[in-house]
Amino acid sequence: MKKVLFVANIHKHFRAFHIPYIEYLKSEGYEVHVAANDPDTKIPEADKQYNLPINRNPFSNNNIKATKQLKEIIAIEKYSLIHCHTAMGSVVARLAAKKIRKKGMLKVLYTAHGFHFYKGSPKLYWNIYYPMEKYLAKYTDGLITINEEDYNVVVNNKFKAVNAFKTAGVGINSQKFKGLSLDGGDAIREKNGYDKDTFLIIYIAEFITRKDHKFILEAIPLLKEKINNFKFVFAGRGILKDEMEEMATNQGLTDNVDFLGFRKDIGELIIMSDIGVSVSRQEGLPMNVAEEMFAKKPVVATKIRGHVDLINHGESGFLFNRGDHQEFVNQITDLYKNKELCKTMSENAKIKAEKFELANCLEEMKLIYKKFL
Repeated sequence: MKKVLFVANIHKHFRAFHIPYIEYLKSEGYEVHVAANDPDTKIPEADKQYNLPINRNPFSNNNIKATKQLKEIIAIEKYSLIHCHTAMGSVVARLAAKKIRKKGMLKVLYTAHGFHFYKGSPKLYWNIYYPMEKYLAKYTDGLITINEEDYNVVVNNKFKAVNAFKTAGVGINSQKFKGLSLDGGDAIREKNGYDKDTFLIIYIAEFITRKDHKFILEAIPLLKEKINNFKFVFAGRGILKDEMEEMATNQGLTDNVDFLGFRKDIGELIIMSDIGVSVSRQEGLPMNVAEEMFAKKPVVATKIRGHVDLINHGESGFLFNRGDHQEFVNQITDLYKNKELCKTMSENAKIKAEKFELANCLEEMKLIYKKFL
């Protein structure tokens, strides 16, 4: 039986994004293994799980150990295909597979879920990650990008991967909305203690610097000058959550913000909201935004890689220049005051998001897999 190996930094990555792809390959008769750090996370859908000491820090000696261990695993298992994900997961995988791949016994795919270098990123990222990715591209049979900016970097800078692809990402998890009516927001609001007249704005994001919750808290006083009855609903956990809650309390913003923490009812929270926002500093292709659009929610988002691939400005949502509080506030106000605009954008958002449904993304990957298996 032919074998396929998935490699990433941590096993949680597979749990979050790749189970449908693992199950597809198994249905086609392949034995599928996974290799990553984070041994506490189990992937029972895989036939075998390897734990490697992969570290997100490119200078960690653990990555050398992980490469040696993976090289031994590859020699024993004799894989037909390795599909690697995440920056350091892909470094370890491609270095470990280099010699066997050269003999023509193995194909290597790499999905870049958003290069660490991007327009506006620190020069340090370009100095470290750009040469690393360009060098390793020549040991890659298929380099898969999920947004236009990354694809253009690969093509315009002559990355020497055998093939370059652009796909619609990992796919919207429509199971979040299973059994729910997209028009059933009032009942969900009542269940969660919100009245039907409050303008609810949802932000689904981990509390980390990249997601920039502080920007929203800084914008709330400006929004209060234009709208009376609104509330930002923050769903997520993270190292900065306590700090953001303290900031909201100290600045008297608690009436306009709810910190919900980790929630399993994200689908319901999206449906009960009026609009979504994403004020992230950088993204690959954020599926939380696509899911909000799928549920007919216009999204106001920073004009960055990933967001521009999902949102047609003025049609299915709004894009604002990162750091511009007034532009952000004005766009939210437009959606609040202009119900017809909001309704039109809702319909357009749904249509645009359908391209990113899991079924469509899976079909794209099936074609790529068949090219190499």
